[in-house]
Amino acid sequence: MKVVIACDSYKGCMSSREVADHIEEGIHMVKGDVETISYVIADGGEGTVEAFHQTCQGVKQKVGASDAYGRKIQTEYTVIENGNTAVIEVANIIGLNMHEREKRMPFFGSSFGVGTVILDAVEKGCKKIIIGLGGSATNDGGMGLLQSLGCRFYDSEHKYLSPQAINLDKVRYIDFHRMNYLQGIELIAACDVKNHLLGEEGATFVFGKQKGFFPNQLKKVDAGMENFRNQIKRYTQIDINEFEGGGAAGGIGAVLIGILGAKMIPGIELLTSYSDMEEMVKDCDLVITGEGQSDKQTMFGKVPVGILNIANRYQKPTICISGALGIGYMELFDLGFVGIYSISDRAMTFQQALENAPEKLTAATYSIMKTILYFSNHQVSV
Repeated sequence: MKVVIACDSYKGCMSSREVADHIEEGIHMVKGDVETISYVIADGGEGTVEAFHQTCQGVKQKVGASDAYGRKIQTEYTVIENGNTAVIEVANIIGLNMHEREKRMPFFGSSFGVGTVILDAVEKGCKKIIIGLGGSATNDGGMGLLQSLGCRFYDSEHKYLSPQAINLDKVRYIDFHRMNYLQGIELIAACDVKNHLLGEEGATFVFGKQKGFFPNQLKKVDAGMENFRNQIKRYTQIDINEFEGGGAAGGIGAVLIGILGAKMIPGIELLTSYSDMEEMVKDCDLVITGEGQSDKQTMFGKVPVGILNIANRYQKPTICISGALGIGYMELFDLGFVGIYSISDRAMTFQQALENAPEKLTAATYSIMKTILYFSNHQVSV
């Protein structure tokens, strides 16, 4: 029996590599001679750099930057394809998980640090830059990214504005004269969302609450984002709200696509194109995937569905083992999963769930494999 394992990380709990290791352990506790092939996986969010680094045998590069709230940090990206391509992720520069929930300050978040890392990669000779957009703490419309590339913003009295969400509604003048448009650099945005920048399905209303905005603030923030869009359109004749995926990373997606000419590709699709996973799936008996929580949102470009799509091409049975199951997860069966499981086996606090997840994942895999092997060894009429 040959099993391919390709899971996203369980955010805040286990990395993709650790998830795969515990699934392998559970399988081999049942049957030691099962062949397992595992992959480090990410969809453009947290862990994207590490996934490309391991898949492509990259070279890590350390770089100083500023986090979402302007504090100096050390972060890293990986260089692949003989130094030609850099892979960066916003999650390890301006990431949401870099800050405790009660300390998040979305009005003051800036994407400036992302531009710092991009420019470092360009200076090191990279001609292609992959930017994972998942997991950002910011909602500045990409204002900070533009400033890091030389753009400047001013209010109605020509006073300088810092690139933060709190200033989106104040922008009246934009100076693009010193703007570095990264000409000659191929930019790819790795992203699993299709939201546009504005409106009820846009960056602010869909992702704003998790970044720290209160519900009664969302309308005002979105209005500020609309003003920002309007001012950019006045100077460039480009409507950054037109682009699918523009709402990613608090509007960084809109700037990358609309102003810098980036191409948007689903993160999981991009990563698997660099690996031999498809060849391994062709010849396997079972595919196992998973994530921290599976729910209705999983079907919109998340890792498990990306892996399922590959398996479906070769009619390979696929199961999903996740930390938890949320509202709407049953709809995932309609996509082709043959089993969807949670590792939770009793009531516990969130902290207990995090602490016990590794052993629970191994135990859940053990139970699932026991069932699979029974049915594979017996002809059972249903």
